[in-house]
Amino acid sequence: MSDYKLLIDGKLVSGAMALNVINPATEEVVAVAPRADHAQLEQAIAAAKAAFPRWSETPVRDRGALLARLADAVEVRQAEFAKLLTAENGKPIAQAVFEMAAVVAAMRYYAGLDLAPRILKEDASQKIIEQPMPLGVIAAISAWNVPMILLAAKIAPALLAGNTVVAKPAATTPLAALKLGELCADILPPGVINVIVDANDLGGALTSHPDVVKVAFTGSTATGRKVMESAAGTLKRLTLELGGNDAAIVLDDVNPKEIAPDLFAGATFNSGQGCVVIKRLYVHDSQYDEFCEELGRLAREAIVDDGAKPGAQIGPLQNKAHLERVKGFLKDAKQNGVIVAGGNVLERKGYFVEPTIVRDIGDDTRLVREEQFGPILPVLRYAKVEDAIARANDTEFGLGGSVWSKNLERAFAVASQINSGTVWINRHLNLQPDIPFRGDKQSGIGTELGRAGLEEYTQPRIINMAKQQA
Repeated sequence: MSDYKLLIDGKLVSGAMALNVINPATEEVVAVAPRADHAQLEQAIAAAKAAFPRWSETPVRDRGALLARLADAVEVRQAEFAKLLTAENGKPIAQAVFEMAAVVAAMRYYAGLDLAPRILKEDASQKIIEQPMPLGVIAAISAWNVPMILLAAKIAPALLAGNTVVAKPAATTPLAALKLGELCADILPPGVINVIVDANDLGGALTSHPDVVKVAFTGSTATGRKVMESAAGTLKRLTLELGGNDAAIVLDDVNPKEIAPDLFAGATFNSGQGCVVIKRLYVHDSQYDEFCEELGRLAREAIVDDGAKPGAQIGPLQNKAHLERVKGFLKDAKQNGVIVAGGNVLERKGYFVEPTIVRDIGDDTRLVREEQFGPILPVLRYAKVEDAIARANDTEFGLGGSVWSKNLERAFAVASQINSGTVWINRHLNLQPDIPFRGDKQSGIGTELGRAGLEEYTQPRIINMAKQQA
């Protein structure tokens, strides 16, 4: 086992305690991670606060150059990171490689941006300038499903904007983040980024800390509410990227055999553990049976196995507690719908669930109303597209969605009526570092990615000057 360390004030240090990290495919301990106590959390925050003045005064091009160096260092060790991600998260190695490539792309995108002041108004009598100023210490808290891209989407813009960071990866997937900390220790000045690990016991102290000025959090909507409450005492800035119940609406002019593979992949990527994977599929009456048959075939043919093994398409769920939750959705599917394929937990070591297709299930069931976060897809019938749109919007969530059609004008008209931060047409899960990503309703507050994501880590300062008259 590798020797993992926390990163505090530029030094790689042991944790006050230890934390076993479990491989979800084998249920064996893959590594022992260092676990911070409250004293080490305080040290990390203090280090970030102390580093802020000098880092914020460092020219943005120099900050970008260091971020680009970090991206290069990650790319050199991309295969090592991917292997580690698969071991702690369970995802197939190809998906882990893809995630690390996305990390590099996000870092390079932000490394290339500038933060120049903008002249808002100038005439003979006045000049008004907007300066983007850094905020201070940022708490970057990521979830376990795509842990590294979630972390990069926070760290990269925060650092470029001149902020310092205390990063807290999820307790069940800390290893790749700790390895990233090793690279940061060699490249970035001490205290600019600090990486701590907890057992879900330091989050409240971090998000409520008076020296933390912004919390960037990805996780469930329920936990997001707690983060918001915790941050309220000091009126912290917030970026909350929360849950979703993402609907895909398939119009009646498509070829089921052609697009079923894309729909299946969109629903089962990362074993369905994604805030924007397809979680509800609306199909027209005329094609309902054929879609159910095609999706069922794909589910039966999918290779479910340890993500480290060649050919594995769907890995395990990430942790045992989550497996128990997903079992509840399987029970709901069996009681209230018709199982087309799957429906079972695999009788083997690891937290494996068969990819499951469910038909003839009501809109008021748990599987349809809640975020299942597993490889269980309800296929819902509609007769009129207006009905499908209304049902897709009938949720507290609004993160992502998609519309599928051969007629782009028709698809665009439908997409324009979906109440989600992102709506794709004829694709799903297409996230790009330069395109903003945000949630509607209870799927989040604020923006990640794109230039808008960078601006979330700044405080605009207006300089309003009158020109002296000659």
